[in-house]
Amino acid sequence: MSSTTLARTAGDRDVAATRATTPRPTRRRPDLRRWISPVTIVLLWQLASSTGVLAEDELASPVRVVTAAIDVTVSGELPEGLLVSLGRVALGLVLGLTVGVTLGLVSGLSRWGGHLVDPPVQMLRTLPHLGLVPLFILWFGVGELPKVLLVALGVLFPMYLNVHAGVRGVDPKLLEAASVSGFTPAERLRHVVLPGAMPSTLTGLRLALGIAWLSIIVAETTAADAGLGYMIMNAREFLRTDVIVVGLAVYALLGLTTDALVRRLERTVLAWRPAGPAGADR
Repeated sequence: MSSTTLARTAGDRDVAATRATTPRPTRRRPDLRRWISPVTIVLLWQLASSTGVLAEDELASPVRVVTAAIDVTVSGELPEGLLVSLGRVALGLVLGLTVGVTLGLVSGLSRWGGHLVDPPVQMLRTLPHLGLVPLFILWFGVGELPKVLLVALGVLFPMYLNVHAGVRGVDPKLLEAASVSGFTPAERLRHVVLPGAMPSTLTGLRLALGIAWLSIIVAETTAADAGLGYMIMNAREFLRTDVIVVGLAVYALLGLTTDALVRRLERTVLAWRPAGPAGADR
Protein backbone atom coordinates (compact mmCIF):
# COMPACT_ATOMS: atom_id res chain seq x y z
CA MET A 1 0.00 0.00 0.00
CA SER A 2 1.45 3.35 -1.01
CA SER A 3 2.13 6.21 1.42
CA THR A 4 -0.57 8.30 -0.32
CA THR A 5 -3.17 5.60 0.29
CA LEU A 6 -2.09 5.30 3.93
CA ALA A 7 -2.38 9.07 4.39
CA ARG A 8 -5.86 9.11 2.89
CA THR A 9 -6.95 6.22 5.12
CA ALA A 10 -5.64 7.98 8.21
CA GLY A 11 -7.34 11.18 7.17
CA ASP A 12 -10.66 9.40 6.67
CA ARG A 13 -10.35 7.86 10.14
CA ASP A 14 -9.68 11.27 11.67
CA VAL A 15 -12.74 12.77 9.96
CA ALA A 16 -14.91 9.85 11.10
CA ALA A 17 -13.63 10.18 14.66
CA THR A 18 -14.27 13.91 14.63
CA ARG A 19 -17.83 13.39 13.39
CA ALA A 20 -18.42 10.75 16.04
CA THR A 21 -17.21 12.94 18.91
CA THR A 22 -18.86 16.16 17.72
CA PRO A 23 -22.24 16.54 19.43
CA ARG A 24 -25.14 17.00 17.08
CA PRO A 25 -27.06 20.25 17.51
CA THR A 26 -30.29 19.65 19.39
CA ARG A 27 -33.50 21.43 18.56
CA ARG A 28 -34.71 23.83 21.17
CA ARG A 29 -38.08 22.77 22.49
CA PRO A 30 -40.53 25.45 23.61
CA ASP A 31 -40.67 25.93 27.35
CA LEU A 32 -44.25 25.00 28.22
CA ARG A 33 -43.83 26.46 31.71
CA ARG A 34 -44.24 29.91 30.20
CA TRP A 35 -47.84 29.01 29.36
CA ILE A 36 -48.83 28.24 32.95
CA SER A 37 -49.59 31.83 33.97
CA PRO A 38 -51.50 32.86 30.78
CA VAL A 39 -53.63 29.72 30.82
CA THR A 40 -54.36 30.18 34.52
CA ILE A 41 -55.45 33.79 33.95
CA VAL A 42 -57.81 32.78 31.14
CA LEU A 43 -59.31 29.99 33.26
CA LEU A 44 -59.85 32.34 36.20
CA TRP A 45 -61.37 34.89 33.82
CA GLN A 46 -63.81 32.28 32.49
CA LEU A 47 -64.63 31.11 36.01
CA ALA A 48 -65.36 34.68 37.16
CA SER A 49 -67.65 35.21 34.16
CA SER A 50 -69.47 31.89 34.63
CA THR A 51 -70.12 32.49 38.33
CA GLY A 52 -71.35 36.05 37.81
CA VAL A 53 -68.45 37.68 39.66
CA LEU A 54 -67.52 39.44 36.43
CA ALA A 55 -70.53 40.88 34.59
CA GLU A 56 -70.73 40.13 30.87
CA ASP A 57 -71.54 43.76 30.04
CA GLU A 58 -68.33 44.86 31.76
CA LEU A 59 -66.02 42.24 30.25
CA ALA A 60 -67.10 39.37 28.04
CA SER A 61 -66.00 35.86 28.91
CA PRO A 62 -63.24 34.11 26.92
CA VAL A 63 -65.85 31.88 25.28
CA ARG A 64 -67.81 34.89 24.06
CA VAL A 65 -64.60 36.56 22.87
CA VAL A 66 -63.69 33.51 20.79
CA THR A 67 -67.20 33.38 19.35
CA ALA A 68 -67.04 37.10 18.50
CA ALA A 69 -63.64 36.61 16.85
CA ILE A 70 -65.11 33.92 14.60
CA ASP A 71 -68.11 36.10 13.75
CA VAL A 72 -66.12 39.22 12.78
CA THR A 73 -63.68 37.08 10.81
CA VAL A 74 -66.41 35.32 8.83
CA SER A 75 -68.22 38.61 8.18
CA GLY A 76 -64.99 40.15 6.84
CA GLU A 77 -64.97 43.01 9.35
CA LEU A 78 -61.79 41.84 11.08
CA PRO A 79 -59.75 41.02 7.93
CA GLU A 80 -60.67 44.37 6.32
CA GLY A 81 -59.79 46.34 9.43
CA LEU A 82 -56.57 44.38 9.85
CA LEU A 83 -55.42 45.16 6.30
CA VAL A 84 -56.15 48.87 6.75
CA SER A 85 -54.23 49.03 10.05
CA LEU A 86 -51.28 47.06 8.64
CA GLY A 87 -51.06 49.44 5.68
CA ARG A 88 -50.98 52.50 7.95
CA VAL A 89 -48.35 51.00 10.23
CA ALA A 90 -46.22 49.91 7.26
CA LEU A 91 -46.22 53.40 5.74
CA GLY A 92 -45.50 55.08 9.06
CA LEU A 93 -42.78 52.55 9.83
CA VAL A 94 -40.99 53.13 6.52
CA LEU A 95 -41.15 56.90 6.94
CA GLY A 96 -40.06 56.86 10.59
CA LEU A 97 -37.23 54.38 10.01
CA THR A 98 -35.89 56.34 7.04
CA VAL A 99 -35.84 59.67 8.86
CA GLY A 100 -34.71 58.26 12.22
CA VAL A 101 -31.82 56.19 10.84
CA THR A 102 -30.68 59.01 8.55
CA LEU A 103 -30.66 61.60 11.34
CA GLY A 104 -28.98 59.15 13.71
CA LEU A 105 -26.17 58.49 11.23
CA VAL A 106 -25.69 62.18 10.46
CA SER A 107 -25.53 63.19 14.13
CA GLY A 108 -23.43 60.18 15.11
CA LEU A 109 -20.85 60.32 12.33
CA SER A 110 -20.31 64.07 12.14
CA ARG A 111 -19.50 66.48 14.95
CA TRP A 112 -21.25 69.31 13.11
CA GLY A 113 -24.14 66.98 12.39
CA GLY A 114 -24.46 66.32 16.10
CA HIS A 115 -24.45 70.04 16.88
CA LEU A 116 -27.11 70.81 14.26
CA VAL A 117 -29.35 67.73 14.43
CA ASP A 118 -29.25 66.49 18.00
CA PRO A 119 -30.62 69.58 19.87
CA PRO A 120 -33.87 69.96 17.89
CA VAL A 121 -34.51 66.21 17.89
CA GLN A 122 -33.99 66.05 21.64
CA MET A 123 -36.38 68.98 22.11
CA LEU A 124 -39.07 67.33 19.99
CA ARG A 125 -38.50 63.98 21.70
CA THR A 126 -39.69 65.39 25.02
CA LEU A 127 -43.10 66.19 23.51
CA PRO A 128 -45.67 63.39 23.95
CA HIS A 129 -46.28 62.57 20.31
CA LEU A 130 -49.70 61.07 21.07
CA GLY A 131 -50.76 64.49 22.35
CA LEU A 132 -50.30 65.86 18.83
CA VAL A 133 -53.44 64.10 17.59
CA PRO A 134 -55.68 67.22 17.88
CA LEU A 135 -53.14 69.34 16.00
CA PHE A 136 -52.70 66.71 13.30
CA ILE A 137 -56.46 66.51 12.81
CA LEU A 138 -56.61 70.31 12.63
CA TRP A 139 -53.75 70.49 10.12
CA PHE A 140 -54.36 67.41 7.99
CA GLY A 141 -58.00 66.48 8.61
CA VAL A 142 -59.18 62.96 9.46
CA GLY A 143 -57.71 61.16 6.44
CA GLU A 144 -54.77 58.79 6.28
CA LEU A 145 -51.96 61.34 6.59
CA PRO A 146 -52.30 62.18 10.31
CA LYS A 147 -52.42 58.49 11.24
CA VAL A 148 -49.32 57.68 9.21
CA LEU A 149 -47.47 60.70 10.61
CA LEU A 150 -48.35 59.74 14.17
CA VAL A 151 -46.88 56.28 13.64
CA ALA A 152 -43.82 57.77 11.94
CA LEU A 153 -43.17 60.11 14.88
CA GLY A 154 -43.47 57.23 17.31
CA VAL A 155 -40.91 55.24 15.30
CA LEU A 156 -38.51 58.11 14.59
CA PHE A 157 -37.28 58.94 18.08
CA PRO A 158 -36.31 55.47 19.39
CA MET A 159 -34.58 54.73 16.09
CA TYR A 160 -32.70 58.03 16.17
CA LEU A 161 -31.55 57.57 19.78
CA ASN A 162 -30.38 53.99 19.30
CA VAL A 163 -28.64 54.58 15.96
CA HIS A 164 -26.93 57.68 17.37
CA ALA A 165 -25.82 55.80 20.51
CA GLY A 166 -24.70 52.80 18.47
CA VAL A 167 -22.54 54.88 16.11
CA ARG A 168 -21.00 56.88 18.96
CA GLY A 169 -20.39 53.69 20.93
CA VAL A 170 -18.15 52.03 18.31
CA ASP A 171 -14.75 51.21 19.80
CA PRO A 172 -12.26 53.94 18.74
CA LYS A 173 -9.49 51.32 18.65
CA LEU A 174 -11.35 49.47 15.90
CA LEU A 175 -11.64 52.68 13.88
CA GLU A 176 -7.95 53.37 14.41
CA ALA A 177 -7.03 49.85 13.34
CA ALA A 178 -9.16 50.21 10.23
CA SER A 179 -7.45 53.51 9.36
CA VAL A 180 -4.01 51.98 9.84
CA SER A 181 -5.06 49.07 7.62
CA GLY A 182 -5.81 51.54 4.83
CA PHE A 183 -9.61 51.44 4.92
CA THR A 184 -11.32 54.33 3.17
CA PRO A 185 -14.01 56.27 5.08
CA ALA A 186 -16.70 54.37 3.17
CA GLU A 187 -15.07 51.02 4.03
CA ARG A 188 -14.78 52.01 7.71
CA LEU A 189 -18.47 52.88 7.70
CA ARG A 190 -19.44 49.59 6.06
CA HIS A 191 -17.13 47.18 7.87
CA VAL A 192 -16.70 48.79 11.30
CA VAL A 193 -19.28 51.45 12.16
CA LEU A 194 -22.46 49.84 10.84
CA PRO A 195 -21.77 46.35 12.28
CA GLY A 196 -20.80 47.94 15.59
CA ALA A 197 -24.01 49.96 15.70
CA MET A 198 -26.24 47.08 14.61
CA PRO A 199 -27.10 45.69 18.10
CA SER A 200 -28.27 49.09 19.30
CA THR A 201 -30.13 49.69 16.02
CA LEU A 202 -32.07 46.43 16.30
CA THR A 203 -32.96 47.26 19.90
CA GLY A 204 -34.31 50.57 18.64
CA LEU A 205 -36.33 48.71 16.02
CA ARG A 206 -37.97 46.55 18.67
CA LEU A 207 -38.89 49.63 20.69
CA ALA A 208 -40.11 51.44 17.57
CA LEU A 209 -42.43 48.60 16.57
CA GLY A 210 -44.04 48.58 20.01
CA ILE A 211 -44.62 52.34 19.87
CA ALA A 212 -45.93 52.04 16.30
CA TRP A 213 -48.76 49.75 17.41
CA LEU A 214 -49.52 52.00 20.37
CA SER A 215 -49.65 55.00 18.04
CA ILE A 216 -52.02 53.38 15.55
CA ILE A 217 -54.39 52.34 18.36
CA VAL A 218 -54.67 55.95 19.52
CA ALA A 219 -54.95 57.29 15.97
CA GLU A 220 -57.66 54.85 14.91
CA THR A 221 -59.75 55.21 18.04
CA THR A 222 -59.68 59.01 17.82
CA ALA A 223 -60.70 59.73 14.23
CA ALA A 224 -61.03 56.92 11.69
CA ASP A 225 -63.55 55.37 9.36
CA ALA A 226 -61.75 52.04 8.93
CA GLY A 227 -59.23 49.86 10.69
CA LEU A 228 -59.07 47.83 13.90
CA GLY A 229 -59.51 50.94 16.01
CA TYR A 230 -62.66 51.85 14.10
CA MET A 231 -64.01 48.36 14.74
CA ILE A 232 -63.33 48.82 18.46
CA MET A 233 -65.05 52.21 18.53
CA ASN A 234 -68.12 50.79 16.79
CA ALA A 235 -68.22 47.96 19.31
CA ARG A 236 -68.08 50.46 22.16
CA GLU A 237 -71.20 52.20 20.83
CA PHE A 238 -73.14 48.90 21.07
CA LEU A 239 -71.49 47.80 24.36
CA ARG A 240 -69.87 44.82 22.58
CA THR A 241 -67.04 44.17 25.03
CA ASP A 242 -66.36 40.86 23.28
CA VAL A 243 -65.51 42.61 20.00
CA ILE A 244 -63.45 45.22 21.86
CA VAL A 245 -61.37 42.47 23.44
CA VAL A 246 -60.96 40.81 20.04
CA GLY A 247 -59.56 44.04 18.58
CA LEU A 248 -57.19 44.55 21.50
CA ALA A 249 -56.05 40.92 21.31
CA VAL A 250 -55.27 41.32 17.60
CA TYR A 251 -53.20 44.43 18.35
CA ALA A 252 -51.31 42.50 21.03
CA LEU A 253 -50.68 39.53 18.70
CA LEU A 254 -49.40 41.86 15.99
CA GLY A 255 -46.99 43.44 18.47
CA LEU A 256 -45.75 40.05 19.66
CA THR A 257 -45.35 38.80 16.09
CA THR A 258 -43.32 41.78 14.89
CA ASP A 259 -41.14 41.62 18.01
CA ALA A 260 -40.49 37.92 17.41
CA LEU A 261 -39.51 38.67 13.81
CA VAL A 262 -36.98 41.26 14.95
CA ARG A 263 -35.57 38.84 17.53
CA ARG A 264 -35.12 36.24 14.80
CA LEU A 265 -33.42 38.90 12.67
CA GLU A 266 -31.12 39.65 15.61
CA ARG A 267 -30.05 36.01 15.84
CA THR A 268 -29.23 36.01 12.13
CA VAL A 269 -27.56 39.40 11.75
CA LEU A 270 -25.73 39.29 15.08
CA ALA A 271 -24.51 35.71 14.80
CA TRP A 272 -20.96 37.03 15.23
CA ARG A 273 -21.64 38.05 18.83
CA PRO A 274 -20.09 35.77 21.47
CA ALA A 275 -22.39 33.49 23.39
CA GLY A 276 -23.10 34.34 26.99
CA PRO A 277 -25.06 36.99 28.89
CA ALA A 278 -24.17 39.69 26.35
CA GLY A 279 -25.11 37.62 23.32
CA ALA A 280 -27.95 35.59 24.74
CA ASP A 281 -31.47 36.04 23.44
CA ARG A 282 -33.61 38.28 25.53
